[in-house]
Amino acid sequence: MATASPGPMLERRLIAGWLLLSGLVIALDQWTKWLVESLLPFGASVYVAPVFDLVHVRNTGAAFSFLAGASGWQREFFITIGVIASIWIVWMISRAQAGQRAFCLALSLILGGAIGNVIDRVRLGAVVDFLHFHWGPYYFPAFNVADTAISCGAALLIIDAFLQGRRESRAGTGASPS
Repeated sequence: MATASPGPMLERRLIAGWLLLSGLVIALDQWTKWLVESLLPFGASVYVAPVFDLVHVRNTGAAFSFLAGASGWQREFFITIGVIASIWIVWMISRAQAGQRAFCLALSLILGGAIGNVIDRVRLGAVVDFLHFHWGPYYFPAFNVADTAISCGAALLIIDAFLQGRRESRAGTGASPS
C-alpha cells in the first residue's frame, strides 16, 4: 500500500513566526514575574477574588513542586532538561509540515514556557509563581504564565494527536471528513 507524501516542510518565515510566538510567551512570562517581584514582597499574598489570590512564591521543583524538597541538585537537572527540550522543540518545529499549525502552535507555547522557567532557574535557582487558585480548604499549587503556556501547549498536542488519528482513520476507510 502506498503512503501519501507528508507534504512540504515549513518555510523559514513560518518557522520564524512560530519562534516569535515563543519569544512573546517568554517576554510576557518574564514581564509578569518582574511585576510580581517588584510589587509583592516574597511570601506575600493579595486577595483578588474568593477563589484567587496573587502570591509571590518560588518553586525549586518542577510541576506541583515535584522535587522541591531535594537538596539542590534539581536546579541543574531542570535547567538541563529545559535546554535539551527547547533544542528538541526547535528542531521539531523546523521539521514540521506546512499544514501542522496546531502542532506548531502547541510546540511554540511549550518552548516559550520552558525557556521562561529556565531563565528563572538560572537567575534565581527557582521559578517565580504568583497565580494561586483555591476553593475553601482545597488549593491548586501556585503557577505562572510559563506554566500556563506549557499546559495549554500540552493539551493542544493531545487534542491535535487525537484529531490527527481521526483524520487518518477516516482517510484509511474512505469516509469523507465531516
